[in-house]
Amino acid sequence: MIPVAKPFLPPQSEYQEYLDNIWKRQWLTNMGPLASQLEMELKDYLKINHLLFVTNGTVALQMAIKALEITGEIITTPFSFVATTSSIVWEGCTPVFVDIDANTLNIDPQKIEAAITEKTTAILATHVYGNPCDVSAIEKIAEKHNLKVIYDAAHAFGVVVNGKSIFEYGDISTCSLHATKLYHSIEGGLLITKDAEILKKLASIRNFGISGFDTFSELGINGKNSEFHAAMGLLNLKYISAIKEKRKKLADLYDEKLKSLKAFRPICHSQSENNHAYYPVVLESEELLLKLKKEMDKQEIFTRRYFYPSLASALPYLPKIELPITEDISKRVLCLPLFYDLTFEEVDLIVRVMLRIQNN
Repeated sequence: MIPVAKPFLPPQSEYQEYLDNIWKRQWLTNMGPLASQLEMELKDYLKINHLLFVTNGTVALQMAIKALEITGEIITTPFSFVATTSSIVWEGCTPVFVDIDANTLNIDPQKIEAAITEKTTAILATHVYGNPCDVSAIEKIAEKHNLKVIYDAAHAFGVVVNGKSIFEYGDISTCSLHATKLYHSIEGGLLITKDAEILKKLASIRNFGISGFDTFSELGINGKNSEFHAAMGLLNLKYISAIKEKRKKLADLYDEKLKSLKAFRPICHSQSENNHAYYPVVLESEELLLKLKKEMDKQEIFTRRYFYPSLASALPYLPKIELPITEDISKRVLCLPLFYDLTFEEVDLIVRVMLRIQNN
């Protein structure tokens, strides 16, 4: 069996060393020494000044909306994981979907401005598959209309655009450290902002809004993470270069072998490099996708229709709208297996099977 994703795990003996020390300290959560160390090491690795380690990427999005005091309408993408939209609704705001760019699969900046109303207060855009949005265009729109910007950078760990971390853009960027991600802490998330005052507010929100021994500064939530998750994050950070290098080699092999596949790959931002968080292909037709997926499932080669269906037409708690590009792309996009333990021989097998099915 070849799964579509598999988490990277460091040597168990190395993790056990961390566990032994956690047992000695008996400090399991509430921003212990490992969680604090992880924040410092991530800031160094990512070359950023302000970062918080939180429970997961979804809570990070909810905290970002709360910290920026966003109300009303938030313009967002229908081509993302459901957490992007559900976080908006959960915080009492209204998601306003605009269509995506057919080549990058990110939110189309040219369509954002037309969706702005007197109720619009923010833009929440996803860097789809880790591919940066047009951050310059979005920044100009936000400045013109006095809008806050949150980036869902769940897939974008380690990505650099225009010479700096992708997390530096927007008022707040969030990241997911879920087990299936390029870099993970089993469960976890990150909040990044350039604004020290926003960071202070986020830190308070993360800890129930507690401001002192018996005082509270604001509405908060339990957004903290444990020492066990931080330990995994610290260990995996030591292996991140090897992880990225292996995934790039696997993706390059896919590129070479799949030239005759009736599909295209999303176009990457010209001032960035792919972090190979995923390997998506947009097939010629949904018919071909279903044919490939059905036959590959039979051979236990598992793929994922990610993202399908369009959030604009699939969520029971929102009115359904049809956005033609998103509807079309979501029906034709397929993510192929990509993870550290995947072998080059397995990629060869996957490619041979796909091309044989396509040509039969």
